[in-house]
Amino acid sequence: MRKLTYLAVFETGEQSGISIFFPDVPGCVSCGDTFDHALRMAQEALALHIYGMEKDGETLPERSDTITGTGPGDLVVPVSIYPDIVREEINNRREKTTVTIPHWLKSAAEAEGINYSRLLESAIKETLGIAS
Repeated sequence: MRKLTYLAVFETGEQSGISIFFPDVPGCVSCGDTFDHALRMAQEALALHIYGMEKDGETLPERSDTITGTGPGDLVVPVSIYPDIVREEINNRREKTTVTIPHWLKSAAEAEGINYSRLLESAIKETLGIAS
C-alpha cells in the first residue's frame, strides 16, 4: 500500500487555533482548533490535494527532509496519507442524482418494490460493458 509523507508547519500565533501549511505542496493549507483537530485536518487537506493532483495528471512534489524559516512556537510535523485508499473512497462514494421518468412507470415500479438506485447502477454498468 502506497504511503506518502510530507512535512507540515503548524503555526500558533496570537489568534486562537492552529494554521497549517505544507511547504512542499503549494496551496495545501488547513487549520484546526487543537493540535489533534489540526492534525486530522492536515491529513484530510493533504489527502484531497494529492488526490486532485493525481486526478489532473500533475507530478507530485518531492518531499523535503527539513523545513527552515519557521517562526517561534511553530511545529514541523510529518503528515502521512494513503492516497490509494483515499482515491478508492472518493471514487466509490454514493452520489444522489435526479432522474425523470413518466408517472405511470414510477407508479408501476413502486408497486413492484423496485430499488431505483440498484436498477440504474446495473443498467449503466451493462450499457458501459462494466462487469459487476
